[in-house]
Amino acid sequence: MKCNIILFLGWLSFISCSTLLISQSSFANQNVLLHSSSQRVYTDFQAQLVKSAQERLQARVRYDPSYYAIPYPMGDIPKNKGVCTDVIIRTYRKLNIDLQELVHRDMSQHFLSYPKIWGLTQPDTNIDHRRVPNLVTFFARHNATLPISDNPKIYQPGHMVVWDLGRGRTHIGIVSNQSASDAQRYQIIHNIGSGPVLEDVL
Repeated sequence: MKCNIILFLGWLSFISCSTLLISQSSFANQNVLLHSSSQRVYTDFQAQLVKSAQERLQARVRYDPSYYAIPYPMGDIPKNKGVCTDVIIRTYRKLNIDLQELVHRDMSQHFLSYPKIWGLTQPDTNIDHRRVPNLVTFFARHNATLPISDNPKIYQPGHMVVWDLGRGRTHIGIVSNQSASDAQRYQIIHNIGSGPVLEDVL
């Protein structure tokens, strides 16, 4: 997946230095979002996040984008099912950070700031946090951006990367601490159709 990149700074103060990089396919004149820690250091929180994401690689998960009614807060779809966002949600939840609740609270207060792609008229705790554009909006609303960069060293373990795959399709993954074969970049933990995998896709 070839990407142009813009960096996105910060997180929520109580979540420490978690990082999100959001990128998209290299289509002309398209903007992209990325999230990164301003210190460019591998924090303890990032290390915990990577460890949690690596545990997702052991899960047997069938790709399933279906709508599920789930509890709130701390709700989850069946453990053996999921999409790319569920890798992120479950990774954070292992650290007692509930993106379902955080996204819902923010959407409830700032609903008009979120995408209107799905025709909703109010937040939905069953699905909102499982949609990549909503995660992008949530993280964007809680901090700043950095310039576009083609430097693979920008992608650090614990960062999240989002791709716009075209035709309204988006995808998200998390940067691991395992280098690609040429040692020029880190590999990504994601689920793009065959369950959580570790791949060189930056």
